[in-house]
Amino acid sequence: MSLDWTPFTAPLPAGQVQQWKAAAKASGAAWAREGTTRLVVTLVALIPAVLMFAAFGFGLIGGAIAGFITGDAGGILLGGFGLVLGLLMLGLVVLGIWGMTRLLPRESRWERWLRLDWFGRANGLTFSPADPDPGYPGAIFRNGSDRSAIDHFRPVEGRFFDLGNFRYVVSNGKSSTTITWGFMALHLERRLPHMLLDSVQNNAWGTASLAKLFARDQVLSLEGDFDAYFTLYCPREYERDALYVFTPDLMALCIDEVAPFDIEIVDDWMFVYSPRAFAMDDPRLLARLFGIISTVGGKALRRTDRYRDERAAVPFPVNVVAPPGQRLRRRFPVAVVVLLVAVLGLPFLGALLLVAGALVAAAAG
Repeated sequence: MSLDWTPFTAPLPAGQVQQWKAAAKASGAAWAREGTTRLVVTLVALIPAVLMFAAFGFGLIGGAIAGFITGDAGGILLGGFGLVLGLLMLGLVVLGIWGMTRLLPRESRWERWLRLDWFGRANGLTFSPADPDPGYPGAIFRNGSDRSAIDHFRPVEGRFFDLGNFRYVVSNGKSSTTITWGFMALHLERRLPHMLLDSVQNNAWGTASLAKLFARDQVLSLEGDFDAYFTLYCPREYERDALYVFTPDLMALCIDEVAPFDIEIVDDWMFVYSPRAFAMDDPRLLARLFGIISTVGGKALRRTDRYRDERAAVPFPVNVVAPPGQRLRRRFPVAVVVLLVAVLGLPFLGALLLVAGALVAAAAG
């Protein structure tokens, strides 16, 4: 795939960023209004709190100085306490101001978006800074809330793919965490059994990120040193189908091109995942990602365009996978069961023991 990289290096004419920004806001796109909304929320929520802490801080420091001037033991003691508390208040003020600078939208993002949009138009792609819930069937796209594809490219015509980042929010009680994955989605010709290639390289602390969702008895060992790079999951009794797809030449391409990433095949989609967000304005990374679409994606398309699930008992043109192969079995939540037994079972057992003890005491009496 030959790409034009000029948009990342060419100088921008004066005023072009502001013109593009004005056009984006005039289009009514939600992502174009996001900065304004964040600015208003930040000003309304943080500025009054910062001013209040600043007033208390300076007031306490002023009182401390007055206490030191009096010279008596009580004034010095209160002054020392006031000085420490006042400095703590001013420290919170500094922290609040720093937080506001981090939350306020940066104007540099508009130039970045302009260059990404320019790159897309120069290469037959559509660029979008953000789109809500893409709804793909891959494992990561059902996580959390406030799901959106961000900074992503799609082709104007031809084979559909989607390349960018996926962001969602996970809530834990009163706190929440925003998680971002890099992803590539490629639409295939045929529906295939659900398969996952879990990369060994991106497993943090020896714990698989996506593979932990699925039962380990679905792991299929492949020939050569492939297992040193990936762990392959496929539905039971679909081992031959997995070998039909992952031929030695496709395995070699996966090792050479996609070793740091996970690969998931589900329905008629192939996904490539990175636990870290893709830097979409990095030409070297983009060249690698588009190369994966051309090489690994192209090989997977050619390899699977005649696939038929024999268990479905339908002729070839019918594009269907039998139910047992449609989804990998989820891992049994042993920890959850143990927790429920501990929380619910122990009190029940204690009550039974009390009743039994009462009955024994009554019988003895």
